[in-house]
Amino acid sequence: MSTTGVSGSGVSGSGTGGFDNGRAGTGVGAASPADVEARLVVRRGRTSDVRRIRELIDTYAPERRLLSKATVTLYESVQEFIVAERGGEVIGCGGLHVMWEDLAEVRTLAVEPSVHGQGIGGVLLDRLIERATRIGVKRVFCLTFETAFFTRHGFHEIEGTPVDHDVFAQLLQSYDEGVAEFLELERVKPNTLGNHRMLRVL
Repeated sequence: MSTTGVSGSGVSGSGTGGFDNGRAGTGVGAASPADVEARLVVRRGRTSDVRRIRELIDTYAPERRLLSKATVTLYESVQEFIVAERGGEVIGCGGLHVMWEDLAEVRTLAVEPSVHGQGIGGVLLDRLIERATRIGVKRVFCLTFETAFFTRHGFHEIEGTPVDHDVFAQLLQSYDEGVAEFLELERVKPNTLGNHRMLRVL
């Protein structure tokens, strides 16, 4: 299923499916990324954010734009998340899951529907890419319906699984559903129907 819950972006599976497309909404003047970021607080996720992350996921999961996850899984992975706040309210989230030495995946990129079109999804994605760079990741993967959004942020579509045989064998030992989707295992293919596989080289 998709990775994004941003208007104009839907990543299923571990994916991204509810983020805004970075364009100004109707009646709102176009804002530069710097203007958007100046009005936001983007910070690491906390356990107290999980209920709100759960609400954002539940907004998009029925349309299969995001994969629904057990709440316990969100608590277990909260350290992977960043959130965007405005006026003390969490209005967006996104996660970065490391899969191998040089490879990570953007997950659960989602923005509150009422603030779509204000560039918040783009700010979150840029921060996740910055985090990937800081920790030494060289490639970032996503599963998404929103190819235009990710293309604007330097991703390109790929076919297959971009790891060698030895790494593939190691990844098979993971219990993570998102890793199974990355590997295109038969049991998770229903989660990823219609999604595009995209990669950014850092």
